[in-house]
Parts: sequence; C-alpha cells; structure tokens
Amino acid sequence: MVSRMPATSSQPRRPRSGSRRDEAARLAVLHAADDLLVEHGFGALTIEAIARRAGVAKQTIYRWWPSKVEILLDTLIEDSEKRIPVPAGESTVESVRGYLRGFARFLTRDPAGKVLLALIAQAQHDPETAKSFHARYFGPRRGRERDMLAQGIEAGEFAPKLGPDATMDALVGPIVYCALTGSTIPRGLVDTLVEDVLRPRSD
Repeated sequence: MVSRMPATSSQPRRPRSGSRRDEAARLAVLHAADDLLVEHGFGALTIEAIARRAGVAKQTIYRWWPSKVEILLDTLIEDSEKRIPVPAGESTVESVRGYLRGFARFLTRDPAGKVLLALIAQAQHDPETAKSFHARYFGPRRGRERDMLAQGIEAGEFAPKLGPDATMDALVGPIVYCALTGSTIPRGLVDTLVEDVLRPRSD
C-alpha cells in the first residue's frame, strides 16, 4: 500500500500550496483509495468514500484529482517505483528474472497490485482510463523496460527473437493473465519465460 511518508516519484505532481498539511492530506487520500479498492472493489469506490476515509473534504480531492482513476494512478506510480523498480544500469538475465519475480509477487501478494489489475480491467471498456493509464503509467514504464532489454542485448546477455515490446509482452503477459483470472502462477513460469523468450534456442 502507499506509504504514509512522502515517496520520491519521477512523475510530475499537480500544483499544490506546498504546505506539510497538503502533503499529509495527499497521502491520506492515496492510502484511503487503495485501502477501499482492496476492501470493496473498483465499482464501489467513490470520491465520497475516499474523502470520509481520508478525513478530507470532497472539494479538496476534486481540486487535486479529476477522478478516482487519477487517484489510483498516483498510488500505482508511487507503489510501483518503490516495490518493483525497473532495473537500471547493467542488465543481466538474473536482473530480469528478479524483476519478473518481483512483478509476480506484486500482482498476487501485494494489496497494491490490485490497483494495477483494477486499472487494467477498467481500461478495457473506458477509453479515458486507457488513455490516462498508457500516458502516465504504462508508457513510461515500458520505456524503461525497453532500455533494460537494449542494455542486455548490447552486452550479449540475451538475444530475443521478438522486438522489444513483443518481448516484454511475452514475458509479463502470462503473469498478468494468471493474476487477472485468479489463477496460481505456476512454479517455474518465470524461469521458463526467461529461457524461452530472452535466450531462445537456435534453430
């Protein structure tokens, strides 16, 4: 869940007065939103409920966020950067394997992973959610994942037959599918994906 202490984020934040009270209120809203999502689901999550749980005025929330989707995106961005950062610097098979294992744990064991799953589901039938999700979360993270692959390929660590985006889709897709359908992620899935997608056998 979102930490109650300020988290460092590379994403620009909306203008605020800069007071400590505003930051405390912002974190209270983020914490309330992901708690309520886990407890009641996306459909039952409302701005009114978030305001009550956070102890702030509804008008305060609307001044900072236009919708509950944007609140959840803020929680997702901060939680993801803290819990599952994309490996930077030297990229190896083991660093990618560790990243995928962390991603699987995030989706299946971390309550914050439910925010990502809820937004993926909502984006399937809400174009505005899809647009914001891609612009604020998926696009920036996929860019860092491309860099991770490019560094590993340049270093000769792996040689995928697919392009960067298709490679990442092939690596994370089965994990996301299992989480979305409530299936158990098979033991050894990550190892199999790494070996077959990142280091495919020569024909």
